[in-house]
Amino acid sequence: MVDWPILSVLIFLPAVGAAFILVIRGEAAVVAQNARSVALWTSLITFGLSLLLWTGFDTTTAAFQFEERTPWIADGIDYHLGVDGISMLFILLTSLLTPICVLASWQSVQSRVREYMIAFLIMETMMIGVFAALDLVLFYLFFEGGLIPMFLIIGIWGADNRVYATFKFFLYTLAGSVLFLLAILWLFFQYGTTDIPALMGIGIDPWWQNLLWLAMFAAFAVKIPMWPVHTWLPDAHVEAPTAGSVILAAVLLKIGGYGFLRLSIPILPDASVYFTPLVFALSVVAIVYTSLVALMQEDMKKLIAYSSIAHMGFVTIGVFTFTQTGVEGGIMVMLSHGLVSAALFLCVGVVYDRIHTRRIDRYGGLVHRMPVYAAVLMVFTLANVGLPGTSGFVGEFLVLAGVFQVNTWVAFFAATGVILSACYALWLYRRVIFEALTKADLKSILDLNRREVAIFAPLVALVLLFGVWPMPLLDVFHASVENLLAQHQLATGTAPFGETLFAGN
Repeated sequence: MVDWPILSVLIFLPAVGAAFILVIRGEAAVVAQNARSVALWTSLITFGLSLLLWTGFDTTTAAFQFEERTPWIADGIDYHLGVDGISMLFILLTSLLTPICVLASWQSVQSRVREYMIAFLIMETMMIGVFAALDLVLFYLFFEGGLIPMFLIIGIWGADNRVYATFKFFLYTLAGSVLFLLAILWLFFQYGTTDIPALMGIGIDPWWQNLLWLAMFAAFAVKIPMWPVHTWLPDAHVEAPTAGSVILAAVLLKIGGYGFLRLSIPILPDASVYFTPLVFALSVVAIVYTSLVALMQEDMKKLIAYSSIAHMGFVTIGVFTFTQTGVEGGIMVMLSHGLVSAALFLCVGVVYDRIHTRRIDRYGGLVHRMPVYAAVLMVFTLANVGLPGTSGFVGEFLVLAGVFQVNTWVAFFAATGVILSACYALWLYRRVIFEALTKADLKSILDLNRREVAIFAPLVALVLLFGVWPMPLLDVFHASVENLLAQHQLATGTAPFGETLFAGN
């Protein structure tokens, strides 16, 4: 299996499928149906290859596996790919959700279907590329390349105010990424390489580390997004088509957290410690503030969008605890949120396709007409709250346990987010599912069809499975996290929980 470039195949197979769709000819209806079929089969084959990659992955080592390296642009800038335990599961998440997005768009998207499917396959190429890249320039190209298909998905197939939301999304993310590019250029001209493993532990001067960290932070904080650069996300979610919201919340937001783990902490360890109070402060504000804002929303998508920002606050807190428990919890929150947020946006899409509104007050009493839908939404609502027995509990519990060892006040304020999430999530569920069935158009609404059941079934199964048995995930990235923290402690001279390594001397 290591004798053939499986990572390159994984990255570029969706692009090949997109090229195939581009050359399809015939009547409009035939082209649209063939484009859907090609996109579905391409994404399913990609998912199958990612499962093959997982079966051959060695969880006992922290080393990068399935590496590919080819001279590319200049000396020190190579086409370098590889995966470790941290990136492996994000590739799986991406390849799992892409065919689900294709199925979710099967009937709801009727205009420019070929272009829509091409955009999603190119998006998959960019996202897998980000998680497999081991060169800063290559990482940056995939990192920024994902903006283009998402720009088109929101701008062409979005709702009425899509142009405003699209340009706001594009300008926010591009502005942060310009500083990231300057940081990459400085590293290349200073050290003659952009190879990520080579830059880890290179010993950059602390003053320069601080500047470089802030430059990278500008890009990753917008991508997550962190408060106060989060305002583009609710608008983007509201205007995006259902599948666009799914991939945006489930995968694109995770690239920021992944960037901290892959670049900021290992390459700039001293700066990461220095700016930890800033990250904690912004994360706590995000958790509390956006949870309160979510309570006031009248649009289902906007409520889930603010919920996503609050959950990403748990991610950044966990990652910057520099404890095994906290970092693993942050990764688990990202993976669980990828499944749960995707499912919640799909749940909104189900009723939107039937009633064509996302306003919460337009619903009520759906349990009487859609009992299967009510049960499915209940599972994901409780997972979003962090109920024990669901995947949402595992990550949040580990993050709180990790941060409690570092700062009890941060742990206290973060814990309030769990209470607030129960308030807005259960409030939404009560308003939509229960209450009296009085609205005329809801009295004839239909429950989930077979295609929708096929979409939700794997998500329900995974959320419940990893809620009671998270070890298949934790085992994958345990060695990589352990190595990351060991190298970080060696570089900064700190022991676990922030204590000085040589405190007794």
